[in-house]
Amino acid sequence: MDVVDLDYRARTQTGCIPPYLVSRFLERGHAAEVERWAGRGEWFCAREWARLLGEQGKQAEALEVLTPYLTTGWWQAIRATAELLESWGRADEAIVLTRARMEAGHPLALEFHARLLNRHGRGDEAFTLLRPYIDDWFLAAALVDIAEGTGRDKEAAELLVARIPGEHRCDTPWCCRGLAPDMAIGLLATIRERQGRIDEAIALLRTRNVTSVNGRDQLADLLARHDRPDELGAYAATEVLGHAAQRLAELLEERGDVEAAIAVCWQAGDSSACRANMTVQLAHLLARHHRGDEAIEVMRGLADASGADDWILHVLCALCTDQGRPEDGLAYLDALKERRGEEEWELFQLRLPLMAACDRVEEALQQARAHPEGDTSYAARHIAELLAGAGRTGEAVTVLRPHAPANSHELAAYLIDLGRLDEAIAALHQDQPRPPRASRSDWSEEPPF
Repeated sequence: MDVVDLDYRARTQTGCIPPYLVSRFLERGHAAEVERWAGRGEWFCAREWARLLGEQGKQAEALEVLTPYLTTGWWQAIRATAELLESWGRADEAIVLTRARMEAGHPLALEFHARLLNRHGRGDEAFTLLRPYIDDWFLAAALVDIAEGTGRDKEAAELLVARIPGEHRCDTPWCCRGLAPDMAIGLLATIRERQGRIDEAIALLRTRNVTSVNGRDQLADLLARHDRPDELGAYAATEVLGHAAQRLAELLEERGDVEAAIAVCWQAGDSSACRANMTVQLAHLLARHHRGDEAIEVMRGLADASGADDWILHVLCALCTDQGRPEDGLAYLDALKERRGEEEWELFQLRLPLMAACDRVEEALQQARAHPEGDTSYAARHIAELLAGAGRTGEAVTVLRPHAPANSHELAAYLIDLGRLDEAIAALHQDQPRPPRASRSDWSEEPPF
């Protein structure tokens, strides 16, 4: 096995059997196929087969499955093996296994090894190991987590305080390389909260320019955890992204005050920079509380106000289907088509599940095939899904096969459902990707796609 090729296939999930199809093989009773390909370079098969053998008490056999991958020195194989060893109560072996890769300089191995040590009573050793790397943000986060169980919060806090300048604050999450000041403040606030110094943690977070990451606001979450709805409400009134308002609505819903949660969503939808997101949150909130008709009206209003953005129409149509009102979704799309005079595939494909829900599958198929984009690879995917949903999986395969390279995963999935396993594997192996250039390490900062 070539480690660069192995890593590239695993990261991109091309030219291989991806995890969800491995699960599909097993769900359809084809465990022997997973075992077969585990020994033929299919990493995701090997990982799952080793896990299953371990559950059956066949630990030695499980390790034999992983050995060819381990010998390449590939970190993913080392990590998976270490996780199995730990789950079997053989943590000392897992520690030895990961230490070598850590010492070779792999940053992910360092974090994993330290957390592994901490889980097995060696937290002080883990803390000492990570301490010199406090300027790497993800290692700093690991150090703060480990400090909690080792009584070294004070030491971790001192390291973070030293990295918070008096003036500079980041204006985006990617402002500074390494441990950015805002990240250091967030980690320090975590420690202060653990120490019971809640007001100090709140004051720290108020000094940050960027409090929201990946749709969550650390200050809003802290206020919610400590049941401070008034302070959270005041913060939500000034936080322009709408994430604090979202957390306030969640808190109010958790406390059973649904009307107040709805009011927060309405208010935030009027003022937030993320008005559309808050309105979608409102629609989902209404639907959760059996007010589907109101939810659909809210989404219709949003679709009209936004000029019918594609993603908003996706939410509206899905909501109509979920609420048993697919004809309302179709009516909206009809009116939109009449206004625009055309309907590109991105919008047309929203009709297919709605028509299927109205028992109009044949009509949907006829319209899809007659569409100007009906013979494209992306259209084939939706047509095949419609056919498979109607129990016509063989026809779905026929539709996808001319577009196999672009839809190899979908084609393979339907072939597995039909028990045509060799054809499924052949479809997946049609694409034979190669890394753009050789590397001496399996560590990469490049995105997986």
